[in-house]
Amino acid sequence: MTTRRDYLFGLGTATTAALAGCAGVLGGDGSSTDDDGGQSLADHPATAGLDAQPRHGPTPSEATGVIVAFEDPSCPRCRTFEQNTVPEVRSKLVDPGDAAFVFRGYPVVYDWGEPAARALEAVYAESAAAHWQLAAHYFAQQDDFRGAGREQVYPRTRQFLDANTELDGEAVVAAAENGTVDDAVGTDLDAGEAASISATPTVLLFRDGQYRTRYTGSVSFSDIETALGL
Repeated sequence: MTTRRDYLFGLGTATTAALAGCAGVLGGDGSSTDDDGGQSLADHPATAGLDAQPRHGPTPSEATGVIVAFEDPSCPRCRTFEQNTVPEVRSKLVDPGDAAFVFRGYPVVYDWGEPAARALEAVYAESAAAHWQLAAHYFAQQDDFRGAGREQVYPRTRQFLDANTELDGEAVVAAAENGTVDDAVGTDLDAGEAASISATPTVLLFRDGQYRTRYTGSVSFSDIETALGL
Protein backbone atom coordinates (compact mmCIF):
# COMPACT_ATOMS: atom_id res chain seq x y z
CA MET A 1 0.00 0.00 0.00
CA THR A 2 1.28 3.49 -0.87
CA THR A 3 1.54 5.83 2.10
CA ARG A 4 1.64 9.61 2.03
CA ARG A 5 5.32 9.44 3.02
CA ASP A 6 6.03 7.22 -0.01
CA TYR A 7 4.09 9.59 -2.23
CA LEU A 8 5.67 12.81 -1.06
CA PHE A 9 9.20 11.47 -0.84
CA GLY A 10 9.35 9.45 -4.03
CA LEU A 11 6.38 9.37 -6.36
CA GLY A 12 6.50 12.75 -8.02
CA THR A 13 4.57 16.00 -8.03
CA ALA A 14 0.93 15.26 -8.86
CA THR A 15 -1.77 16.62 -6.59
CA THR A 16 -1.74 14.75 -3.29
CA ALA A 17 -5.50 14.97 -2.97
CA ALA A 18 -5.50 11.55 -4.62
CA LEU A 19 -4.51 10.18 -1.22
CA ALA A 20 -6.26 12.59 1.12
CA GLY A 21 -7.68 16.04 1.03
CA CYS A 22 -8.78 19.25 2.56
CA ALA A 23 -12.21 19.09 4.14
CA GLY A 24 -12.83 22.43 2.47
CA VAL A 25 -12.23 20.86 -0.95
CA LEU A 26 -13.72 17.41 -0.48
CA GLY A 27 -16.42 18.25 2.04
CA GLY A 28 -16.48 18.31 5.82
CA ASP A 29 -18.67 20.12 8.29
CA GLY A 30 -16.87 19.99 11.59
CA SER A 31 -17.73 16.34 12.25
CA SER A 32 -16.27 14.72 15.34
CA THR A 33 -15.43 11.16 16.29
CA ASP A 34 -14.46 9.38 19.49
CA ASP A 35 -12.88 6.35 17.83
CA ASP A 36 -9.67 6.89 19.80
CA GLY A 37 -11.41 7.10 23.17
CA GLY A 38 -9.35 6.09 26.18
CA GLN A 39 -5.91 6.83 24.72
CA SER A 40 -3.53 9.06 26.62
CA LEU A 41 -1.62 12.03 25.28
CA ALA A 42 1.60 10.07 25.66
CA ASP A 43 0.35 7.01 23.77
CA HIS A 44 -1.84 8.43 21.02
CA PRO A 45 -0.26 7.96 17.55
CA ALA A 46 -1.00 11.57 16.60
CA THR A 47 1.28 12.86 19.36
CA ALA A 48 4.54 11.14 18.41
CA GLY A 49 7.34 13.67 18.84
CA LEU A 50 4.85 16.28 19.98
CA ASP A 51 7.19 18.37 22.14
CA ALA A 52 9.38 19.05 19.08
CA GLN A 53 6.52 20.55 17.04
CA PRO A 54 5.67 24.25 16.58
CA ARG A 55 3.28 25.34 19.31
CA HIS A 56 1.65 28.20 21.09
CA GLY A 57 1.43 27.95 24.85
CA PRO A 58 2.93 25.60 27.42
CA THR A 59 4.67 22.29 26.83
CA PRO A 60 1.92 19.79 25.92
CA SER A 61 2.83 17.41 28.73
CA GLU A 62 2.29 20.23 31.23
CA ALA A 63 -0.88 21.75 29.74
CA THR A 64 -4.42 21.08 30.97
CA GLY A 65 -5.72 21.08 27.42
CA VAL A 66 -3.84 20.13 24.26
CA ILE A 67 -4.99 20.93 20.72
CA VAL A 68 -3.14 19.02 17.99
CA ALA A 69 -3.93 20.43 14.55
CA PHE A 70 -2.97 18.63 11.34
CA GLU A 71 -2.97 21.31 8.65
CA ASP A 72 -1.91 21.80 5.05
CA PRO A 73 -0.66 25.25 3.97
CA SER A 74 -2.57 24.76 0.69
CA CYS A 75 -5.92 23.75 2.25
CA PRO A 76 -8.67 26.43 2.03
CA ARG A 77 -10.49 25.11 5.10
CA CYS A 78 -7.23 25.26 7.05
CA ARG A 79 -6.97 28.93 6.10
CA THR A 80 -10.44 29.54 7.52
CA PHE A 81 -9.52 27.65 10.68
CA GLU A 82 -6.26 29.58 11.11
CA GLN A 83 -7.81 32.97 10.44
CA ASN A 84 -11.15 32.57 12.26
CA THR A 85 -10.74 29.95 14.99
CA VAL A 86 -7.10 29.91 16.04
CA PRO A 87 -6.98 33.59 17.14
CA GLU A 88 -9.83 32.93 19.57
CA VAL A 89 -8.17 29.73 20.75
CA ARG A 90 -5.01 31.68 21.44
CA SER A 91 -6.67 34.60 23.24
CA LYS A 92 -9.08 32.56 25.36
CA LEU A 93 -7.27 29.27 25.98
CA VAL A 94 -3.58 29.52 25.12
CA ASP A 95 -2.65 32.98 26.41
CA PRO A 96 -4.22 32.34 29.85
CA GLY A 97 -2.14 29.15 30.04
CA ASP A 98 -5.04 26.70 29.92
CA ALA A 99 -4.08 24.94 26.68
CA ALA A 100 -1.29 24.27 24.21
CA PHE A 101 -1.88 24.56 20.47
CA VAL A 102 0.37 22.32 18.35
CA PHE A 103 0.75 22.60 14.57
CA ARG A 104 1.57 19.52 12.49
CA GLY A 105 2.20 20.03 8.78
CA TYR A 106 0.25 17.51 6.71
CA PRO A 107 0.47 18.35 2.98
CA VAL A 108 -2.32 16.34 1.39
CA VAL A 109 -4.21 18.74 -0.87
CA TYR A 110 -2.63 20.85 -3.64
CA ASP A 111 0.85 19.94 -4.77
CA TRP A 112 2.40 23.24 -3.67
CA GLY A 113 1.65 22.32 -0.06
CA GLU A 114 4.50 19.80 -0.03
CA PRO A 115 7.39 22.24 -0.64
CA ALA A 116 5.62 24.72 1.63
CA ALA A 117 5.57 22.14 4.44
CA ARG A 118 9.26 21.50 3.89
CA ALA A 119 10.01 25.21 4.03
CA LEU A 120 8.04 25.56 7.26
CA GLU A 121 10.10 22.81 8.87
CA ALA A 122 13.33 24.43 7.68
CA VAL A 123 12.23 27.79 9.09
CA TYR A 124 11.12 26.29 12.40
CA ALA A 125 14.58 24.78 12.86
CA GLU A 126 15.89 28.37 12.92
CA SER A 127 13.05 30.42 14.42
CA ALA A 128 9.66 29.57 15.90
CA ALA A 129 8.45 33.13 15.38
CA ALA A 130 9.42 33.07 11.69
CA HIS A 131 7.63 29.73 11.29
CA TRP A 132 4.34 31.31 12.34
CA GLN A 133 4.99 34.31 10.09
CA LEU A 134 5.57 32.08 7.08
CA ALA A 135 2.58 29.87 7.85
CA ALA A 136 0.33 32.93 8.03
CA HIS A 137 1.77 34.13 4.71
CA TYR A 138 1.03 30.81 3.00
CA PHE A 139 -2.55 30.77 4.28
CA ALA A 140 -3.17 34.39 3.34
CA GLN A 141 -1.71 33.98 -0.15
CA GLN A 142 -3.06 30.52 -1.03
CA ASP A 143 -4.66 31.60 -4.29
CA ASP A 144 -1.46 33.21 -5.52
CA PHE A 145 0.66 30.19 -4.62
CA ARG A 146 -1.74 27.77 -6.28
CA GLY A 147 -1.86 29.91 -9.40
CA ALA A 148 1.92 30.19 -9.57
CA GLY A 149 2.50 26.45 -9.09
CA ARG A 150 4.81 24.45 -6.87
CA GLU A 151 7.93 25.51 -8.78
CA GLN A 152 7.44 29.04 -7.44
CA VAL A 153 7.08 28.08 -3.78
CA TYR A 154 10.77 28.24 -2.92
CA PRO A 155 11.58 31.45 -4.83
CA ARG A 156 8.57 33.20 -3.26
CA THR A 157 9.42 31.79 0.17
CA ARG A 158 12.99 33.05 -0.15
CA GLN A 159 11.75 36.51 -1.03
CA PHE A 160 9.30 36.60 1.87
CA LEU A 161 11.87 35.49 4.42
CA ASP A 162 14.50 37.95 3.22
CA ALA A 163 12.00 40.83 3.30
CA ASN A 164 10.16 40.03 6.53
CA THR A 165 12.45 38.06 8.85
CA GLU A 166 16.07 37.99 9.97
CA LEU A 167 16.59 34.56 8.40
CA ASP A 168 18.69 33.86 5.32
CA GLY A 169 16.06 32.86 2.78
CA GLU A 170 18.61 31.12 0.56
CA ALA A 171 19.83 28.92 3.44
CA VAL A 172 16.30 28.01 4.46
CA VAL A 173 15.35 27.01 0.93
CA ALA A 174 18.53 24.95 0.62
CA ALA A 175 17.61 23.04 3.77
CA ALA A 176 14.11 22.45 2.43
CA GLU A 177 15.44 21.16 -0.90
CA ASN A 178 18.44 19.07 0.12
CA GLY A 179 16.81 16.61 2.50
CA THR A 180 17.82 18.28 5.76
CA VAL A 181 14.19 18.43 6.91
CA ASP A 182 13.10 15.00 5.63
CA ASP A 183 12.97 13.51 9.13
CA ALA A 184 10.89 16.38 10.48
CA VAL A 185 8.44 16.23 7.57
CA GLY A 186 8.28 12.45 7.83
CA THR A 187 7.51 12.56 11.56
CA ASP A 188 4.31 14.50 10.89
CA LEU A 189 3.34 12.32 7.94
CA ASP A 190 3.89 9.15 9.98
CA ALA A 191 1.89 10.53 12.92
CA GLY A 192 -0.98 11.45 10.63
CA GLU A 193 -0.94 8.06 8.93
CA ALA A 194 -0.88 6.24 12.26
CA ALA A 195 -3.80 8.33 13.51
CA SER A 196 -5.81 7.76 10.29
CA ILE A 197 -5.88 11.44 9.37
CA SER A 198 -7.55 11.62 5.97
CA ALA A 199 -8.42 15.31 5.58
CA THR A 200 -7.35 18.72 6.82
CA PRO A 201 -7.78 20.41 9.12
CA THR A 202 -8.12 17.59 11.63
CA VAL A 203 -7.93 18.72 15.25
CA LEU A 204 -7.40 16.25 18.08
CA LEU A 205 -8.26 17.35 21.61
CA PHE A 206 -6.83 16.16 24.91
CA ARG A 207 -7.73 17.12 28.48
CA ASP A 208 -5.65 16.23 31.55
CA GLY A 209 -3.50 13.92 29.46
CA GLN A 210 -6.43 11.95 28.01
CA TYR A 211 -7.89 11.98 24.52
CA ARG A 212 -11.34 13.60 24.25
CA THR A 213 -12.32 13.74 20.56
CA ARG A 214 -11.34 14.95 17.09
CA TYR A 215 -12.93 17.36 14.63
CA THR A 216 -12.42 17.53 10.88
CA GLY A 217 -13.53 20.32 8.57
CA SER A 218 -15.22 23.42 9.91
CA VAL A 219 -13.79 23.47 13.43
CA SER A 220 -15.16 26.28 15.58
CA PHE A 221 -13.88 27.70 18.84
CA SER A 222 -17.02 26.48 20.61
CA ASP A 223 -16.29 22.92 19.41
CA ILE A 224 -12.86 23.07 20.99
CA GLU A 225 -13.91 24.87 24.17
CA THR A 226 -16.80 22.48 24.82
CA ALA A 227 -14.78 19.33 24.16
CA LEU A 228 -11.98 20.45 26.47
CA GLY A 229 -14.30 21.81 29.16
CA LEU A 230 -12.17 24.92 29.54
